[in-house]
Amino acid sequence: MTFTTYIIYSKTLNCYYVGSTENIDTRLLRHNNGNGSTYTKKASDWVLKWQRNFKTRSEAVSFELLVKKKKSRKYIEYLISTGIQE
Repeated sequence: MTFTTYIIYSKTLNCYYVGSTENIDTRLLRHNNGNGSTYTKKASDWVLKWQRNFKTRSEAVSFELLVKKKKSRKYIEYLISTGIQE
């Protein structure tokens, strides 16, 4: 089983959301159906922009927190534009 750190984007809100999951397809559906996080319930047009797979949940969550800690849209857009999976 793999675990994924992901970045999704909402054109309506013009913002990104960073999360982690063990099933990216199901999680994206939940975000768009209003069953995701409190933050993502504000829109229903979330699109997957970037993902990186990990062997363990703790690795995926650690990377999610690293991206969130940077609090930088520029860094998120850098990851997306380069496809880098640091």
